[in-house]
Amino acid sequence: MKKGIQHMMEPSNDEMNFSSGLGRRDFFRILGGGLLILLTPWPAGELEATPSGQRRQLPKDYNAFLHIGEDGTVTCYTGKIEMGQGINTALPVMMADELNVPVDKVKIVMGDTDLCPFDAGTWGSLSVRQFGPAMRAAAAEARGVLTLMAAEKFGVPKEQLEVRDGVVTDINNSKNKISYADLAKGKKIERFLDVKPAAEDYSRFTYIGKSYKRSDAFLKVTGKAEYTGDLRLPGMLYARILRAPSHGATRTSLNLAEAEKVEGVKIVVEDDLVAVVGENLERAGEALSKIKAEYKYDELMVNDKSLVDYMLKADSSSEKMDVKGNIDEGRKLSEFNFESQFSDPYLAHSPIETHTALARFEGGKVTVWASTQSPFGLKQSIVNQLKMTPENVRVITPFVGGGFGGKAPSQQGVEAARLAKLTGRPVMVVWTRDEEFFFDTFHPAGVIKINSGIDKDGLIKYWDYNVWFSGTRGAEPVYDIPNTITTSYDEKRDGPAVHPFGTGAWRAPNNNTNTFAREVQIDIMASRAGTDPLEFRLKNLKNRHIIDCLKAAADRFGYKPHKSPSGRGIGIACGTDAGAWVAHIAEVSVDKSTGKVKVLRMVVAQDMGLCVNPEGSLMQMEGCITMGLGYTFTEELKFEGGNIQDRGFDTYNIPRFSWLPKMECIILERNNEPPQGGGEPAIIGIGAVVANAVYDATGARLFTMPFTPERVLQALKKAPPLP
Repeated sequence: MKKGIQHMMEPSNDEMNFSSGLGRRDFFRILGGGLLILLTPWPAGELEATPSGQRRQLPKDYNAFLHIGEDGTVTCYTGKIEMGQGINTALPVMMADELNVPVDKVKIVMGDTDLCPFDAGTWGSLSVRQFGPAMRAAAAEARGVLTLMAAEKFGVPKEQLEVRDGVVTDINNSKNKISYADLAKGKKIERFLDVKPAAEDYSRFTYIGKSYKRSDAFLKVTGKAEYTGDLRLPGMLYARILRAPSHGATRTSLNLAEAEKVEGVKIVVEDDLVAVVGENLERAGEALSKIKAEYKYDELMVNDKSLVDYMLKADSSSEKMDVKGNIDEGRKLSEFNFESQFSDPYLAHSPIETHTALARFEGGKVTVWASTQSPFGLKQSIVNQLKMTPENVRVITPFVGGGFGGKAPSQQGVEAARLAKLTGRPVMVVWTRDEEFFFDTFHPAGVIKINSGIDKDGLIKYWDYNVWFSGTRGAEPVYDIPNTITTSYDEKRDGPAVHPFGTGAWRAPNNNTNTFAREVQIDIMASRAGTDPLEFRLKNLKNRHIIDCLKAAADRFGYKPHKSPSGRGIGIACGTDAGAWVAHIAEVSVDKSTGKVKVLRMVVAQDMGLCVNPEGSLMQMEGCITMGLGYTFTEELKFEGGNIQDRGFDTYNIPRFSWLPKMECIILERNNEPPQGGGEPAIIGIGAVVANAVYDATGARLFTMPFTPERVLQALKKAPPLP
């Protein structure tokens, strides 16, 4: 059993012990002497949005982002968390370059609401592209303040000084030099620059753009990385919580008599919360199984088989966007018109680490260690639920074992806090795999209808895009089309629910669906025009980013033009997400007797602006390809009303290593452009590129994900013979 709790967010092996909540004096004691300005209330600064659309300002005070210790170590503070995306490596690299200090002198503290600046949450590939510039601006001002202090010490103009490896040196007199550590030692400096310095020019970067191995790699491959479930506290209890059997169920009666006979446990009841707590998790589970409860049901009459028809008939609101030109005029200009319908199901996030939290009350303050993508969001939820003041709630996020958007809600953290308060002892809540699937905020199922047309020269003349209940991320027109309209149908604000359970972000939320529909529709038009799929796309594109991605992917693939279907099994797709652009080319084989599809090779080219850590970005791209094979081939939630029928990996199939194709990933060099999101774009085109490759191989069109063998066989029956 591990003793105590160690905060494992730093990339080095130096670990700060946070076994109790910190007061202001403790904060200064831990940091020691160094450059530090008191953290002030959040002044106006960069805005960061939450998923609900709320916006809160990041602090302007650069000390909220960093601290320089007496030994010259720089600590980077961020409210972002690490769940596999590698920002615990990328952000220190950015700070090292901005401060001009060695990269190995920068460590990072993440997701601690007492120490880090506010952050809305870790999602949307926003860490580098949104938090990164704010952090760099803070580091640039810190560098400017330190340089000014050195200039005053030497009695020279600050323009006469340069900084290398954390040492400020007089370029006219090399004897005049002083380190950041010596400038900051033992001082609390309340000093700012009236004119904020510009961030470092990319041409002067020392570290950004070079490849670095993940700073947490050693901890993770040796099993030393601590996740929430690894933590232990003296007197800690485990909790098992009574759950309803369906999202449409309401409890009408409760009988605890048999459960209360189990030794070594205590049953806790408060309003809607019924839990069994004990020092032994299995014993708590035994008692939970003996609780008898009855329920009434108010189910939506829909299941996974009736879903598409149900959505199209459901009462909805509508919003028009991307309106350009006139659709009717576009139809008149078109030689060929196309109408298609696409759909995809609900998807589970299915992270290997289930939702977990550990809470402790001490001295009127609650500290919660939680597997969450939004520590500040969880903090606010605890404040609201437990009627506490914000200064008495602290959330710390250790390593997170996968989130993909599913750990933005943090119900388990609130549950742990409530139970710790009720029992007076530390309480850990670890969701079972069954609970993880049941309480997931699933990728929303959706239906898309597209009407489009091309003229005799193969130019797209109109694009009428309609999406039901799955969102419009990635639905904006990518191609150069004179007449467009996008209509989004969604739940009415005060109307009845359409989704029978919670939905939310699922890696590149809904862009996978929209890219699938758009790129298959593009392929349909290219085939009817008798034009090579790549040539057709390039003919209808003006955006240089996506053109460059397509050409780079085609060059690496060794692509040779062909009219589809050619029998070769090669598909193309492209799109944009998180400010980045991406193109896919894939080769597949199709077993026409079984309907099984095998991806043999995948080339992906990505334009993500300035790439901070190419090695980390390549790993993210490969991870996207791997995860994308899941929604493409097998992932599909089975349900009846509010009853989730898939409750584990025995029925819900995620990708296996045996599925993986030969993967080749390309990052376009864009050093003079702002960094964009690199954690999600490569996943958006996997379904589309595979569908188009299957068509090229067989002439069979796929309109519904995932492409199960049964659906492939059905499509093959409808396909005409290959020419």
